[in-house]
Amino acid sequence: MKPAKDFLRRPFTTRVPQLLVQSIIIGLIIGMIVSIFRFVIDKSIHFLYFLYPYLAAHPQWISLYTIFTFFICILVSKIIKPYLLDLSGSGIPQVEATLMGEHEVDWFPVLWRKFVGGLLVSSMGLFLGREGPCIQMGALVGQGFAENIFECSEEDRRLLQCAGIAAGLSAAVSAPLAGVFFLVEVITHSFKPKECISALGAAAAADLVTIIFFGTRPCLYLPIAKKLPVHSYWSLITVGIVAGLMAYGYQRSLLNTKWLFSKLKIIPMQYHSIVPLLLVIPIGLAFPHVLGGSHYLIDSLFHNPLIIQEEKLGQLSWILIPVVFFLLRLIFSMISYCSSIPGGTFMPILVLGALMGTIFATVFIHLGLIPTDNYTNIIVVSMAAYLGAILRAPFTAIILLTEMIGTVEQVLPMIMSVFIAYLILALLGGEPIYTVLRKQMGFK
Repeated sequence: MKPAKDFLRRPFTTRVPQLLVQSIIIGLIIGMIVSIFRFVIDKSIHFLYFLYPYLAAHPQWISLYTIFTFFICILVSKIIKPYLLDLSGSGIPQVEATLMGEHEVDWFPVLWRKFVGGLLVSSMGLFLGREGPCIQMGALVGQGFAENIFECSEEDRRLLQCAGIAAGLSAAVSAPLAGVFFLVEVITHSFKPKECISALGAAAAADLVTIIFFGTRPCLYLPIAKKLPVHSYWSLITVGIVAGLMAYGYQRSLLNTKWLFSKLKIIPMQYHSIVPLLLVIPIGLAFPHVLGGSHYLIDSLFHNPLIIQEEKLGQLSWILIPVVFFLLRLIFSMISYCSSIPGGTFMPILVLGALMGTIFATVFIHLGLIPTDNYTNIIVVSMAAYLGAILRAPFTAIILLTEMIGTVEQVLPMIMSVFIAYLILALLGGEPIYTVLRKQMGFK
């Protein structure tokens, strides 16, 4: 027992200030890494918006671009082969396994390979999100600093890894609160003050860096012009039920697609990226602006209700266009994610939710069931419901959408639809998707 005088000198001794400073340092580093990651991907996707129309107008160059695609596949395979299990997919199942003591990661080789490999495949226009890789890179940075710079105890190492997770998501989508909620709701399933304080410090520091890079505008700014009238709240029930059913279908499809790729023995696993890399070429030639995550497509759906163009495809074009894009995005998102390459699912899920919301909104409006001004409301609500159900993380989905779109006007409608979708998925037996993927990858 320590002498009483020691307690009198330092009656409130705690490691929290030191841990918070360490978390902020880690957050700043992660913010820098992720900001560069975001910047390069965004510029590459915008270049593809120019490149593919050019290739369509000059088909003689398509064969050369195809050869370049094979080169990228070979390069990616060389990068990921030594750490294939650690690098495939979003990285979130691996992060969960590491924190649960089921897996050990050599942090630096995996970190730089995730960064470079993720840039290469995402920059080719595959339907992948940046959020998962950013979360894993955040955890790896936290681990690296804990082991080599701060020389922390095992407990503090875990806390800094958790702080890195929150910072990774925060920097990826400029949403610090969502980073903390994701950590608590999806990864650790606990709410410990020390863990949350360090995570919030890291998330805020990472977001500060992204503000320097990208400004204060929310990364998916979707201003809501009108509030949804109370007499239209019945539509939220419909959105929630269908989103829950579709979320269950998404989970089953993702798991089955992973299984199908595991049976593709004719191509070594590290070369599975050739499948989506070749398939993306005809998609890019036909619909260049659906490539990537894709923030652009969501923005177009939100700000341009004239996507309902009846004069081009006939009277049913108002429903046919979003349905076709939904199926295209769903199928190719599965192929992109399950092909053993570094890439996430967050943004592809949000795009699918936006397309689903477009279908809902156009049906409701054409039937005269909701005002035309509330087209955008249904899109945002649908995005939250779909993401919250698939992740089985309602709080994360609501906070994430609130921070990403830059408005709190939709909180109550989102709560209603998200929890209905969550309930439907639970009744169908759906599990948190990353937990299921972790088990499928061989972690216990």
